Amino acid sequence: MLPSLRPATARRWGLLALAMLLSLVFAVPVLWMFMTSLKTDQDLFTIPVRLWPAHGLHFGAYADIWQTGGFSQYFLNSTLVSSATTAISVALAVLAGLGFARYRLRGGSYLLLSVLLSQLFPLVLLVPPFYLVLRQLGLLDRLQGLIIVYISFALPYSVWMLTGYFRSIPIDLEEAAMIDGTTRLGAYVRVTLPLAAPGIAATIIYCFILAWNEFMFAATFIDTPALRTLPVGLEAFIDQYGTQWNRLMAGSMVTTLPVVVLFVLLQRYLVAGLTAGALKG
Repeated sequence: MLPSLRPATARRWGLLALAMLLSLVFAVPVLWMFMTSLKTDQDLFTIPVRLWPAHGLHFGAYADIWQTGGFSQYFLNSTLVSSATTAISVALAVLAGLGFARYRLRGGSYLLLSVLLSQLFPLVLLVPPFYLVLRQLGLLDRLQGLIIVYISFALPYSVWMLTGYFRSIPIDLEEAAMIDGTTRLGAYVRVTLPLAAPGIAATIIYCFILAWNEFMFAATFIDTPALRTLPVGLEAFIDQYGTQWNRLMAGSMVTTLPVVVLFVLLQRYLVAGLTAGALKG
């Protein structure tokens, strides 16, 4: 007879099986998207539907979107907008988070609550006022205006995220550093910010994804084709004569890649933060 598994071992294997099943569920749409991007126009509408192209793998869709779809310009625009939004939002959120977490401000709790309440409005209601403001400032149909709009969405939640994370870091560590001779600013830079790296990494990912994937404001405030971002550029593959599924899926794969790369680069900080939280608990 086979020896019975220990409860802890059985639970571990059960969680592993569940994780593999969930990974498979989430991976199937991505795999289908990737295989569709490798099909020719003839393979797209074969019956019965096939995952593997009948005429073999075809990378022409990727070449088409870069050469004829204006995709390179859209990619550059999204990179500029998302990078600027992320850098400015995270820098301001770090300063605001330190202020709320380390200083007693008169009415600070109400101010922090008002920051959160600003996130409760449906975004579609903010399109007309933003449109009027950008037109008055001369920033309509400009990437600078789009960056300002995205910062106004990313900053409130980022402040909340980092304020909570800074509050979880013991202030005793900063005081010990100041006793050793460093200044308060030096204690923040040398002690607090390194310990807050997981929270900052999560904030970076949040801000970047928000700006990278946003469609409604980019489609409303940008009219010049050369200034379009990737989500708006993908819409060009859907026209009145049909949908270019292979090119649309190829563009979607290229659009997804930077987010995956960013997550891979920052995942060690996120894992470190989760591990630290588990150890503290």
